[in-house]
Amino acid sequence: MIKSMTGFASQTRDDDVASVAVTIKSVNHRFLDLQLRLPAFLSGVEARLRALVQSRVARGRVEVTVNVQQRRANGIEVELNEAFVAALRPALDRARDLGLVEGPLTPGDLLRFPQAISIREKTDDTPVEETPLADRIEQTVTAALDDLETMRVREGGYLRTDLDGRRARLGELFEKVATVADEGLDGLRAQLVERARELRADALADETLVAQEIAKFVGRSDITEEVVRFRGHLDHWQALTESPEPCGRKLDFLLQEMNREVNTAGSKAEGPAVSELIVALKAELEKMREQVQNVE
Repeated sequence: MIKSMTGFASQTRDDDVASVAVTIKSVNHRFLDLQLRLPAFLSGVEARLRALVQSRVARGRVEVTVNVQQRRANGIEVELNEAFVAALRPALDRARDLGLVEGPLTPGDLLRFPQAISIREKTDDTPVEETPLADRIEQTVTAALDDLETMRVREGGYLRTDLDGRRARLGELFEKVATVADEGLDGLRAQLVERARELRADALADETLVAQEIAKFVGRSDITEEVVRFRGHLDHWQALTESPEPCGRKLDFLLQEMNREVNTAGSKAEGPAVSELIVALKAELEKMREQVQNVE
């Protein structure tokens, strides 16, 4: 299946626990290059999200960003530093004896000493991967991946339309090469036969050797094998694009094989129009190669 590697998706889910925002960007890359950007407290769900993305995307540079704003405020913990207060009391009593301090020790007095009371947010020690928040994040990432898939499939449809047209053009051009090469081969064979007749006038010429050389030369100019292989590559191309599996790397390899057949045919085929057709074939192959770079 032809699916583009380029895409973008964004999803936001809000509930009474948290607001989860996910964005996914993907561009071309030879392999799967996955970048996850999460808040530090979500490190426990990173492996889970990575596996989720890898199960849905086969190739491309994919950047997943997750932002979470928790709505439920944590409780407050107030802790008295009893050792400090115990050490502070004698000092205050001495200060009263000296007339420097009046009255008993009050809460306000303690608040003047940062060492006396610690105030901090109450933390939940439950690992985030074991909380409902982890499920909400995974659901949001899944929804974003669904949107990304829709966009990549839609873009892939445009790519396939273009590539199918170029594939048909390749087939037409190579069939013309085969026709022109056969015509050139017939002309070459006629010239060689005429030359053989001239050589028969030479008593020293060995007709058997002459015939063998003609057959060898004609054989070296025959592109039947290249034509058969090229037709097979075109059929293989169609099978790959109709398969549900990602095919970008296979199509890229197939284009290399097609290019090899074109080069071989160009070096073997005879005929005045062959060179022009080979140039046109290579131009189409290069355009297809550029397009395939964006196929997953």
